[in-house]
Amino acid sequence: MTSRTDRRPAKGLLRLLGPAFVAAIAYVDPGNVAANLSAGAKYGYLLIWVLVLANAMAVIVQYLSAKLGLVTGRSLPELLGERLPRTGRILYWVQAELVAIATDLAEIIGGALALKILFDVPLLLGGVIVGAVSMAILSLQRGGQGRFERVIVGLLAVITIGFVAGLFVSPLDWGGVASGLVPRFEGSETVLLAASMLGATVMPHAIYLHSSLSRDRHGFEQDPSRLRRLLGATRVDVVLALLVAGGVNIAMLLLAAASLPGVEGTDTIEGAAAAISTHLGPAIGVIFGIGLLASGLASTSVGAYAGAEIMGGLLSRRVPLLVRRLATLLPALAVLALGVDPTWALVLSQVLLSFGIPFAIIPLIWLTGRRSVMGDYANRNALKLAALTTTVLIVALNVLLIVLVAGGSG
Repeated sequence: MTSRTDRRPAKGLLRLLGPAFVAAIAYVDPGNVAANLSAGAKYGYLLIWVLVLANAMAVIVQYLSAKLGLVTGRSLPELLGERLPRTGRILYWVQAELVAIATDLAEIIGGALALKILFDVPLLLGGVIVGAVSMAILSLQRGGQGRFERVIVGLLAVITIGFVAGLFVSPLDWGGVASGLVPRFEGSETVLLAASMLGATVMPHAIYLHSSLSRDRHGFEQDPSRLRRLLGATRVDVVLALLVAGGVNIAMLLLAAASLPGVEGTDTIEGAAAAISTHLGPAIGVIFGIGLLASGLASTSVGAYAGAEIMGGLLSRRVPLLVRRLATLLPALAVLALGVDPTWALVLSQVLLSFGIPFAIIPLIWLTGRRSVMGDYANRNALKLAALTTTVLIVALNVLLIVLVAGGSG
């Protein structure tokens, strides 16, 4: 008689997909919008190669995070919590909590800006609305991870339509697109833009969370044949999810390069939305605003979920997701209440996220390369080299971003 476990793989690959699409929300959050549109408007197709490279690196990192959860049955925060002394766990959690707050800051502000663009809602009230709706989305977790995944994937579809729609009415220069795949710079400002686009691509909370998502979705599987199937499905899941996310980012750059060349104000979300409405029509502007709102709602919900997983793994303390939602929502609302310039706050949040990248990615590479942790599934030499190269590039670019921003370059 065939067991339930044996039958499950036969139900098809599609039933095994999903966790990577939740993690991929980090790659299409509001923090990416202004950078992609500004790069296209100012420098045309020049920096397409940056987004292609960023996506390739993201595939490696997210796959390793998912693989860690599947093989060990433990999340990255849990494995770190088991290996760090008490003081180390607390300090590690403090930096991760600051990263979670910085993440939510960008996402709440992005959602609030979307409501201002669409309905002229004041930013503070918009932030409250985004926070309340994200709480409702998080409450779906009570009905199981599958329901939450389906809602997030649905929002990802809205984001894709919202950010890609304008491309269909933009006249692309395919020769320019091809030339943009050749790595090069044109002055120091393009280096700063590239560092912002590439260095901020891999989000710390997505690295921590993906190991939990995969483990919770599929369970701790010790049967070698089923585990190999799950790892194969995970590779497909990651590649497909990041093809969608990467495609959305590239589409935004292409849209700006084709329809907004030289247009001022595209370095802010409000300015970019206004430029899209002016140059592509109000309908495209509204669709863009809806995509931005979906981006804010989805990314802030996933960020709060990640914060709960990080705290539970490092401190072995579980708090209700709605309490976690308030913990990171209140600082973002305080920033909006104080009238801080939204674009400046977004830049600051990206710099804070840059500090958190090494704390997530370096332990991930180290743990997935150790046979004492991963057994026969430890990274092979080729994957180790790719992972090490990715780590060096991401950390170096984040350091460069911090230096350039601190020095006032660009």
